[in-house]
Amino acid sequence: QVQLVESGGGLVQAGGSLRLSCAASGRIFSSNAMGWFRQAPGKERVFVATISWSGGSTYYADSVKGRFTISRDNAKNTVSLQMNSLKPEDTAVYYCAAKRSVVVSSDPITYAYWGQGTQVTVSS
Repeated sequence: QVQLVESGGGLVQAGGSLRLSCAASGRIFSSNAMGWFRQAPGKERVFVATISWSGGSTYYADSVKGRFTISRDNAKNTVSLQMNSLKPEDTAVYYCAAKRSVVVSSDPITYAYWGQGTQVTVSS
């Protein structure tokens, strides 16, 4: 079992930055691929970014490429999402997720563990 707790959400003006963190606890972490997803009101949960177990491979949704950066610190069991140049359309609840395997994926169905989410609101 893996437990995930997100933090760092909040209200920010368009063009601003936020850094989300996800603290993981449980049996395993360093061998899990990790991801961030988001869900806006009335919409599906969608992929934002994913990172391999080593941190050597990262992938991003086109909508955030060049603005968001995912990283991980296996020694501290944390995954972070640095979000720059935020836009009102980035407003959503952001979720941290972990896979049981090392294979990165943008498909939320493949993720076994989820945090409770943190709200990010970007005002125009």
